Amino acid sequence: MPSSLKFVGVLLAAGVVGALASGIIQHRETAAQTKRVAETITQGKADAGQSAITRNGCGACHIIPGVPTATGRAGPSLRGLSRRAVVGGRLTNDPHNLIVWLRAPEHVSPGTAMPEQGLSERDARDIAAYLYTLR
Repeated sequence: MPSSLKFVGVLLAAGVVGALASGIIQHRETAAQTKRVAETITQGKADAGQSAITRNGCGACHIIPGVPTATGRAGPSLRGLSRRAVVGGRLTNDPHNLIVWLRAPEHVSPGTAMPEQGLSERDARDIAAYLYTLR
């Protein structure tokens, strides 16, 4: 192979590697920014929310990305919750309403299949922060 073609091949490979690295960095920055926004609007901590999800057994009914034990199918998957218009089937998806739904689903929608978990305000805010990181 002529040296000029080898040089072009090396440049192309370097460009692909650079593009991949840039994409990974951009994804990490986007994920970090999403987390910061979610924590700001909920006044919760996403990492603590991930733990609270496991502790409270949310994964028994829901598929929740990032929570390995959350493989339930009784309730809806929570993938992309941050992009949904409604939570609990009737509330506008905003931080206040999501926290209300998490703490008192029976109050919001009598007869709902979602059980009252007795979540504290802190756990509900943390879980909401984590759920708002899901795209």
